Amino acid sequence: MDIQPNETIDRRAITAWQWGAAITSLCIAAVGAVIIIIAIKYNWPGWVTVLIGAAIILEMYLDIIVIPPLRWKRWRYEIREEEIDLLHGVVLVKRTVIPMVRIQHVDTHQGPILRKYGLTSVTFSTAAGKHHIPALADETAALVRNRIAELARVNNEDI
Repeated sequence: MDIQPNETIDRRAITAWQWGAAITSLCIAAVGAVIIIIAIKYNWPGWVTVLIGAAIILEMYLDIIVIPPLRWKRWRYEIREEEIDLLHGVVLVKRTVIPMVRIQHVDTHQGPILRKYGLTSVTFSTAAGKHHIPALADETAALVRNRIAELARVNNEDI
């Protein structure tokens, strides 16, 4: 029987991700607007401008409204004595189990949007790459970071 991770990230992650997606979508919309202006100026077929406009609206709807709640719903993690278990993904669900003995470094990260909502991401590194648990409440992130550091240190001393 496969035990799934049971810890969730903070629900405020949805709003933070929506703001991040809105900023990205506005940049994409600006580029799309420039293309539409060029299309009108050079008399491109009308369907080109309609297609570009529809693509921008669809991208904004998916990235701002649909994906953040699904992403939050799927994000699960669990910190066990011997491993960290991560489960995430919207369309493709990815499960990663990282042994504590492989963890070399643990850190927290907080950009301006996460800071506004009192959220912090925990990042941990192995020789194979970086992994993270996004958007935890600041206090929870500090506890998670310290717990991983403690367990990784204990396990690395056992080697």
